[in-house]
Amino acid sequence: MRSMWKGSVSFGLVSIPIQLYAATENKNVSLRQVHEADGGRIQYKRFCTIDGEEVPYAEIAKGYELPDGEMVVLTDEDMAELPLASSRAIDVLEFVPLESIDPIHFDKTYYLEPQKNAVKPYVVLRDALQKASHVAIAKVAIRQRETLAILRVHSDVLMMTTMLWPDEVRVPDFGFLHDDPPQVRPQELTMAGSLIDSLSEPVFEHEKYTDSYREALEAMIEAKAAGNETAKPKAVGAKADVVDLMEALQASVSEAKKSRKPAASTAKKATAAKKPATGKRTPKSA
Repeated sequence: MRSMWKGSVSFGLVSIPIQLYAATENKNVSLRQVHEADGGRIQYKRFCTIDGEEVPYAEIAKGYELPDGEMVVLTDEDMAELPLASSRAIDVLEFVPLESIDPIHFDKTYYLEPQKNAVKPYVVLRDALQKASHVAIAKVAIRQRETLAILRVHSDVLMMTTMLWPDEVRVPDFGFLHDDPPQVRPQELTMAGSLIDSLSEPVFEHEKYTDSYREALEAMIEAKAAGNETAKPKAVGAKADVVDLMEALQASVSEAKKSRKPAASTAKKATAAKKPATGKRTPKSA
């Protein structure tokens, strides 16, 4: 793993320098968009919808579109003025039981590694959290966005999980919630309970479940590669430009020849008209 962020965990007067690592990774098979006929990659370019010109990355700013369609442009200088007091600190605000937090608020999870001179305070905080059976509620700013987070212990390592803000969780508002609830018979509840009991396990074993779709997709790709069912896109470069240039030149030559034929015929007629007739010379008049 590679460190993606450096900062410190701050609670009370204690500051623990740490490094942040992504705790999870996406295992989806990466597929590119290609031209079905020859396997050539599809490319996208950044261009301005007003002048139609391609825009270099250095000239791209952020914008917020107003309801009337007007755009508020925010430059890097504007963004730098925004207050991010905790830009390099994970500020602990309080401690609460993990069970008091609904998992719907959880976002992304990271590992926290102590720097060499901060192992002891790191271990103290880790062991104190385990002993209290609590998690720490903190505030942190990552990539110019401030968010709440929880600190908890997993496999003897402090782990930080960022959280959504309260207004980022949608309130369910479905029609059936406003209707009178249907009458459920006790026998139906008993049967549902029996089904739950028959499928219940004492603990959740994550390892026994696999991504069957990804496995099938990987097997399909391997089979096509082994059977040489692949497309090798032609290299795009100077050679292709030369071919296009030769074609353009040949077309130009052909057009030039066509345009010169009528002129050549006219020139022949003009030459024939100027040529004197053969035969006896006409004597000069006295």
